[in-house]
Amino acid sequence: MGIIRFPCLNGNAKRFSKLQSTCKENQSQVPKGYFAVYVGEIQKTRFVVPLSLLEHPLFQSLLRKSEEEFGFKHPMGGVTIICPEDDFIDITSKLLVS
Repeated sequence: MGIIRFPCLNGNAKRFSKLQSTCKENQSQVPKGYFAVYVGEIQKTRFVVPLSLLEHPLFQSLLRKSEEEFGFKHPMGGVTIICPEDDFIDITSKLLVS
């Protein structure tokens, strides 16, 4: 299972590099200000995304659908979102830019 981190899209490359190296050192921990979600319909991929996504109505909708599917007992031990990875990347990338 791979880990995908979203780059900081506003030009903060140094901060993202530090986040990326922190995540590589200890993949089980998530840096402060971020959280892990597992995305996919069959095969789950771990994404580390900023907490700021929780404020967006579209992301909240994805979380509600996840709650309907899994309740609060997630099989992966974290938030699981059932949607194609490409759709998740597309949605979250647009949310991070706005």
